[in-house]
Amino acid sequence: MAKDPSKTEKATDKRRTKAREKGSVARSQELPKLTVLMAGLFTIRYTLDNIYEEMREIFQMFLGQQVAFTPTTDEVTGLMWAMSAKLAIMLLPILLLMAITAYITQRWQVGELWSSKVFDPDFSNIINPMAGLQRLLINPRTLVQLGKQVGMAFAIGLVPYLILKNRFNEFLPLFYQTTETIAAFLLSNGYDMVLYTLGPLLVIVILDIWYTRWDYEENLKMTKDEVKDEQKQSLGDPAIKQKQKQKMMEVMQRRMLQDVPKADVIITNPTHIACALRYNPTESPAPMLLAKGGDFMAEKIKDIAREHNVPIRENKPLAQALYKSVEIGQVIPEDLYQAVASILAQLDKFRRFSRPR
Repeated sequence: MAKDPSKTEKATDKRRTKAREKGSVARSQELPKLTVLMAGLFTIRYTLDNIYEEMREIFQMFLGQQVAFTPTTDEVTGLMWAMSAKLAIMLLPILLLMAITAYITQRWQVGELWSSKVFDPDFSNIINPMAGLQRLLINPRTLVQLGKQVGMAFAIGLVPYLILKNRFNEFLPLFYQTTETIAAFLLSNGYDMVLYTLGPLLVIVILDIWYTRWDYEENLKMTKDEVKDEQKQSLGDPAIKQKQKQKMMEVMQRRMLQDVPKADVIITNPTHIACALRYNPTESPAPMLLAKGGDFMAEKIKDIAREHNVPIRENKPLAQALYKSVEIGQVIPEDLYQAVASILAQLDKFRRFSRPR
């Protein structure tokens, strides 16, 4: 199946996260086969002496005690348990190391991932069988899989053939050798066959890893429109953002109006601007702006001030300076100290020093 030529953009992080949540990751199917085969091969190689001893005891158990063996239920059960223990001693180290190797290989490829969505049934091939047949026969992945299988079959068949051909002259002298010598010869040649086969398989696995990751990236690619749509979704709908901003402003205004009764004085423009100031040396080194507003909000501030007997003073230059240069919750700048101090000095609260705050 040809890839969409319009998908020219690399996948975004969001696209990759969604694909990963669905269980879609770049994972080579051939790498675990190779690593498990290597783990099993080298485990057998270095536990061969132990396997030989266990196998010798098994044969002695079956063939060397036939005269004294009585085929009762207890004897047969004991023999089976003993044989199972011998087989476990031989096979468990090999199987355990192969399982650990398979786990490490898969974890290295995909990381920490568990998704049940990979088990969800896909009915698209049933609904549209022709499309499913087309994906099966025309998909480049099918050709790549076929090439891998043919390459592996060729390597597995060719390497043993070459080894046997080169060592054919060594087979005739085996007729005069002992059983142990013949077994050692067969095991040695079998080990060499598997070991030399790993070379071509390693090349195929490296190519498979490269192709798998390249194909994964190609399938994740997005069109320019998809990237733009995703950016819009991440940034949010402008209308929704405007509503959110409006709600935030409303919350801030409510909190601001709640602080107006705490103010010491309201500086006005007089009609278009109102700024609420509070001065408490224990809270801040200079007077602080508790609230400010223009037009309707200015009238609201003045109304609340009148309800709570907060003094209102008109000073156009100072009101404009406070409105433009000071944010709510900030102290006034040094260049406004004198102007504000002259107003605070006129207030009854600051003239009566004996009055507790």
